[in-house]
Amino acid sequence: MTRTPHPPTVLVLRALGLGDLLAGVPALRGVRRAFPGHRVVLAQPPGLTEPALATGAIDAVFAAEAPGRAVPSLTHWAGPPPDVAIDLHGNGPESRDALAALRPRRLLAHACPGGPPWQGHAHERDRWCAFLRGYGIPADPLDLRLPRPGTPSPAPGTVVVHPGAASGSRRWPGERFAAVVRCLRAAGHHVVLTGGPGEDALVRSVAERGGQRAQDVLTGGLPFGELSALVAEASLVLSGDTGLAHLAVAHGTRSVTLFGPVSPRLWGPPPSPHHLALWKPGPPGDPHGRTPDARLLRIPTGEVASACLTLLRPVRNRARQPALEVARVD
Repeated sequence: MTRTPHPPTVLVLRALGLGDLLAGVPALRGVRRAFPGHRVVLAQPPGLTEPALATGAIDAVFAAEAPGRAVPSLTHWAGPPPDVAIDLHGNGPESRDALAALRPRRLLAHACPGGPPWQGHAHERDRWCAFLRGYGIPADPLDLRLPRPGTPSPAPGTVVVHPGAASGSRRWPGERFAAVVRCLRAAGHHVVLTGGPGEDALVRSVAERGGQRAQDVLTGGLPFGELSALVAEASLVLSGDTGLAHLAVAHGTRSVTLFGPVSPRLWGPPPSPHHLALWKPGPPGDPHGRTPDARLLRIPTGEVASACLTLLRPVRNRARQPALEVARVD
C-alpha cells in the first residue's frame, strides 16, 4: 500500500493572549494564502485553541506558553522539522532561537540576518503585515473579521460591559464602570456584565453598584463560543484595552475602548465610525503594571457614557425601522 506523504508544515510562533491572537489574524491569513499546500500550525497557549481555529487561518495548534509573555520552549515538538518557521512572537533572538532549534528548512524572523526591520511605533496589525511583506508575503491589516459563531448568544442585543483586564494598569476603576452602567440602564438599554476567570469579585462589585440583576451578570469566564456569540450579537461592547475589545472589532460590533498606558495608535481598532477609542495623550506607561495608569484615570465617566450613547443611537433607530417600513408597505 502506498502511503500518502504528509504535507509540509509551517510553524508560526505567537504564544501570547487573546488580543494578541486577534491582532495577528491578518498576518496569519497572509501566511495561510502564501502556503496553500502546507499544514499551518500555530504555537500558542492551548486555552486559545478555539479562537485560533475560528480564524480559518490555521490547521492546528501546538501547545506552547510561558508566564509573563516570555518565549516558551518548543522542544516538545515531535514531528519532523518544519518546512517553514515564522516568528510572529517578538523581535528578539529568544523567539528566533526557539524556532531555529527545530532546524526548519526556512526561518522567517526579525532577528534573522537580513530580516525586515522592527517597526516599533507601528500598529500591531500593520507591524506584522509589514514583516511578512518584507519576505514577499502579502498581508492585509484589515483582514481581521471572524465568521459568525454557530453558538447562540446568551444575551443577544445587549450592551456588554467588561470591566476587567489582564493588568491593573489597563483596568478603569470599577465604580466608574458602575456609573456608566447606571446611565445606560436609565437610557433604556439592557446591559450585561462579563468577566474572565479570577474577575468575579470585580464584576459582582460593578453589578451591585450599577443595580444589575443577577441574571445579567456573567461571571467565571464564558466558554469562547458563548463569549464570541455574545459579542457578535451585542449592540455595543464597552471595555478596557483587552481581548474583548479585539473580539468586538473582529465581529464588527460597535465598541468603546478605554486606553491608558498604550496609545490606540498601537493597539486600537481600525478607523471606523463603529469604534471609539478613548485616550488621553501622554508618555507611554507600563501595559502590565499593577495600578491604573494615570492616562486611563484621566478619562471621565461622563465622556465614556456619552460615547456609548452616541454609538447606540443608530442601533436604537434601526431597531425601530422595520415597523416603519411595514407601515409604508401597507
